[in-house]
Amino acid sequence: MNTFALLPHKSSVQVLAFAAVLFAAALLAAKTSAAHPTALPDGQTTATSTAQNPAPQPGPSASAEGKSFQFDVAAAKQWVDTGIDLRAGEILHIAATGSITYPAPDPAKSQARTFGPDGLARGWRDLIHQYAVSDAGHGALIGRLGSGDAAQAFLIGADKQYQAPVAGRLFLGINQSNGDAAGAQGDFHVTVEVLNPGSSEVAAAVAGGPADASVAGITLDLLAKIPRRVSDPQGNPGDMVNVLLVGSQNELVQVFTAAGWVQVDRTVQDTVVIGLLNSLEKKDYLTMPMSTLYLFNRPQDYGFAHAEPVRVVMSRNHLRVWKSPYAIGGRPLWCVAATHDIGFERDQRNGSVTHKIDPAIDGEREYVNDTLSGTGLVIARDHVTPRNPLTQAKTATGGGFHSDGRIVLLVLKPAAPASAASQ
Repeated sequence: MNTFALLPHKSSVQVLAFAAVLFAAALLAAKTSAAHPTALPDGQTTATSTAQNPAPQPGPSASAEGKSFQFDVAAAKQWVDTGIDLRAGEILHIAATGSITYPAPDPAKSQARTFGPDGLARGWRDLIHQYAVSDAGHGALIGRLGSGDAAQAFLIGADKQYQAPVAGRLFLGINQSNGDAAGAQGDFHVTVEVLNPGSSEVAAAVAGGPADASVAGITLDLLAKIPRRVSDPQGNPGDMVNVLLVGSQNELVQVFTAAGWVQVDRTVQDTVVIGLLNSLEKKDYLTMPMSTLYLFNRPQDYGFAHAEPVRVVMSRNHLRVWKSPYAIGGRPLWCVAATHDIGFERDQRNGSVTHKIDPAIDGEREYVNDTLSGTGLVIARDHVTPRNPLTQAKTATGGGFHSDGRIVLLVLKPAAPASAASQ
């Protein structure tokens, strides 16, 4: 549950105006959103929804030092399945040449734009488009490890050395919208060379991070001490605690940052000021604040969001984090309540507008699991079921949700000691 806390008595006009701009941009973006990769047997792609995507078939491992591969990434394609399955720690050198041309929308008023693998400098029009890598050049060569919704795209450009954080299939793509792809011409010629084949251990070939396994110290008695749900300021029970993390505060922030999550703003005033500054700097604004909820009788320590640019007003993945009074192996245990905003509905407590969450909340639990595990900063994980699993309930605002009752547990990689890191 994420109450739409953007209506304070002070500065409400500015906030509503800002939200209206974002909402309007979201409607425009819906027409130009980038598609997810669809892998075909011959390695070619077509830009369609992931719901229609067949799962990539196992391909050849690149694990041979000095081995190289070549691909043509056509301008009309969103993603190309390379067929290469990387191992955790595998290091590649990726180089690209060639050019792509976007035709002029109106030849009488503008000219066609031709660019190389680094893409075009971002402009004002890009604020209402969704690109896989929000801070990369428009039309730049990009990559991603895996084909699922949680796979995080990264900039390649003309030249990049890349180390796979976990095992997974390598995709190459273009940082553009469907509308761009429909009229674009040209291609990038890409060479992928293996510099280091990575670890030869069996675990290094497990896609997406470590396999589920029991974690010492996580007992039914401990799970019984953790509340199943968080509450609003009036004490009404709300979202489910569906993720547990083990690690230090710095490690917690590091893994979310690496996975593409951003910390949300604390206040509405921050929203207006930072939103304006980010717009002036041509950045996507993802940090709209969320309401305060309580666990262990105190508000959340952190709020994180993961969203497609400009759709953040209506739809975003978001969560709240509380440090628990417990520890596992001497390391803090953090509790997370994660939900997925999918629109708006009426708050049944007071009749105001609030965000509507996806009632199938296990999907958001697994989205958190997949995005964080994909960073290579999760060293152990498991799905645990408490004695009193929560399988169906309503949020504090009245919206219903359902779950299989399990909680995902993620143990974070310990940070290197300061002395070792500085050497």
